[in-house]
Amino acid sequence: MKLHARFQWVIVAFAGMLHWGCSHNPYAATNSNYKTQVKALTATVRDTPAPDSAQPPAYWVGTVNFNLRKPNYVIIHHTAQESCEKTLQTFTLAKSQVSAHYVICKDGMVHHMLDDYLRAWHAGVAQWGGNTDINSSSVGIEIDNNGKDSFTVAQINSLLRLLGRLKRDYNIPTAHFIGHADIAPGRKVDPSGLFPWQQLAQNGYGYWYDTTAVQVPESFNALQALRIIGYNVKDSVAAVRAFKLHFAPADSTAVISDENRKMIFDLVRKYE
Repeated sequence: MKLHARFQWVIVAFAGMLHWGCSHNPYAATNSNYKTQVKALTATVRDTPAPDSAQPPAYWVGTVNFNLRKPNYVIIHHTAQESCEKTLQTFTLAKSQVSAHYVICKDGMVHHMLDDYLRAWHAGVAQWGGNTDINSSSVGIEIDNNGKDSFTVAQINSLLRLLGRLKRDYNIPTAHFIGHADIAPGRKVDPSGLFPWQQLAQNGYGYWYDTTAVQVPESFNALQALRIIGYNVKDSVAAVRAFKLHFAPADSTAVISDENRKMIFDLVRKYE
């Protein structure tokens, strides 16, 4: 009887542990919602394409040459919130209408919140070069930071590892690692002037300038060069400030100095 009672206690304890393990995740409900949405999208892809012709064909013909779309840009943000948990909560509220593929916490923990092949809502109204639908061609990475503090060593180490995998997996060009402020001049300022863009460039994610012995031709049009790099220069003041936030964060003016011209001249040769 004692053995039987002990066995029953073990069963009850084990069941309790299972229940705790299943219910301990505070995002169990939103994770279920995620799976439901993915299932619905999968069903849409499985559907036979509808005919779109003045003369409908007698039968459907599906090509055998295709694969999944893949990201071609990486957009880096800071969360502008006070904690990683707060950002996770925001991205799991339907009413927020914002999301990202990855969130990197201050301790370096990486939350992969959305499959890379799916479209996150992180860029908003944005443009880089001729691309005006950044969300459809990019991976969004949010770094836990309020916009005033330095980024932690653990965060940058995790980011570099993540960028390495993304670049390898999707063959993302070096020039296509950019910031939210780059694609939304005047509207966004993340990932802030404290972000180590030069360190990223030294590791192959984005470019950096070298003005050593640079001679800028008199005819050089710096604003036109910013457009070639990718900036939307419709608002020239915003474009210059966005450029400086990335490449010269100590200078918040909208004036293009001689040194800035050298920087832009060197960079445009890499980006074009």
